[in-house]
Amino acid sequence: MSYQEKKNIVSLISTLLIFSLYSMYVFHMYQEGKFHTTDVFSFWGTFIVILIAVSIAVKIIIYIIFNIIYRITTNEKEPAFSDELDKLIKLKATTISHYVFVGGFFLAMGSLVMDVSPYVMFIILILSGVISEIVGLITEIYLYRRGF
Repeated sequence: MSYQEKKNIVSLISTLLIFSLYSMYVFHMYQEGKFHTTDVFSFWGTFIVILIAVSIAVKIIIYIIFNIIYRITTNEKEPAFSDELDKLIKLKATTISHYVFVGGFFLAMGSLVMDVSPYVMFIILILSGVISEIVGLITEIYLYRRGF
């Protein structure tokens, strides 16, 4: 298994763990009544901003740990360059990921048109972001496995 495949698998697992643990934490805090906001937009805005910040910080730490463990176990460094195949795989995965997100975005906006509560729009928007990232990572893993 190549370095890129391992890195994408670690990224996939970390994305799923970060999102699920953070969502469970916020849901638990919400059930206990520790959020004193009555404004739906303020609650979901806070949820998204903190999720992004936590996700970035934790992923940086996970990537550092992954590179240390990879270096110790294989005695190889992270590839310092990416060739045309790597760039093409990343481009295809990014394109598919963006299509998934745009589809989720339109679904979220459609929920507002159908006069559904605003929290449904935020849930669809957040889930489309997470699902698009997962789809992008799975696409990269698949394309590396297939050899493009």
